[in-house]
Amino acid sequence: MTPVIDGLQYANWSPKIFQEMRAGGVDAVHVTISYHEDFRETVANIQKWNQFFEEHPDLIFQGFTADDIALAQRTGRTAIIFGSQNPSCIEDDIGLVEVLYRLGLRFMQLTYNNQSLLATGCYEDADTGLTRMGREVVAEMNRVGLVVDMSHSAERSTLDAIEHSTRSIAITHANPAAWHPAKRNKSDTVLRALSETGGMLGFSIYPHHLKDGSDCRLAGFCEMIARTAETYGIAHLGIGTDLCQDQPDSVVDWMRMGTWTKSVDYGEGSATQRGFPQMPDWFAGNLDFANIQAGLEGVGFSRAEVAALMGGNWLRFFQNSFGAQAQAAKKAAE
Repeated sequence: MTPVIDGLQYANWSPKIFQEMRAGGVDAVHVTISYHEDFRETVANIQKWNQFFEEHPDLIFQGFTADDIALAQRTGRTAIIFGSQNPSCIEDDIGLVEVLYRLGLRFMQLTYNNQSLLATGCYEDADTGLTRMGREVVAEMNRVGLVVDMSHSAERSTLDAIEHSTRSIAITHANPAAWHPAKRNKSDTVLRALSETGGMLGFSIYPHHLKDGSDCRLAGFCEMIARTAETYGIAHLGIGTDLCQDQPDSVVDWMRMGTWTKSVDYGEGSATQRGFPQMPDWFAGNLDFANIQAGLEGVGFSRAEVAALMGGNWLRFFQNSFGAQAQAAKKAAE
């Protein structure tokens, strides 16, 4: 049976949400374990997850390889796959890429909105592309099997990453800018380069990324996916909800402001909006993945195409992306 996989969540994790994942039939989720944290703080977040895994072994476990998705399905649990939305977790030390990979990190964004040591974020005025360290870190990520994620990166930096990376990259949570011109959504140039190199796009349900925001209708969202599939092909498309379920509004200020500013950064919201926007009524949390599936069927996708979009494409990407490059090459040769 084809799995249901979410390409990105940052929820206020609790037994309630783990139970909803199971009730919603979610087999794997890429979860954010780091935004602005340094290495030691990221390790502390991993320790918190280890406690979750110990306390709720009937609901969740840590996923390390694509094979863990099948294990999740066989055992009726959800595989939790770690990712970071910023390279702050490696500080200025390329050696920490492999250390974090060994601890289970499988995705890392090269930027989170701002300029980093590696690349330029989508909120900067000038995009200088990958830095010297950025090129070195991408090569190291390729070597160990840590996926390059450019969800919050600016255009030139994203194109540089696609060109420089020897393995397909991901944009785990964004939508086409032609549908809704949010700063975080991606241009045709980026999406075409991504699809031509086997990269993955996870469609976001975060309201700032949606046409009509919180009022976006399910049919409109699914029509957008259909048009994207017509343009770039369906094989490298999935869902990356960017769900922040049960988070208090104070968390979004921390996400935007981090430790780099003392003033309020309103990010992708309006000039006065603070806190999280209301999710659309058809997707409030992990219980609602069936609504997306029904919506995709409603705009004309076949059963096999819906299965690919809901998780099959992510599974194939995991199979090709997780693991050392030498091992991947050996497997491909076989």
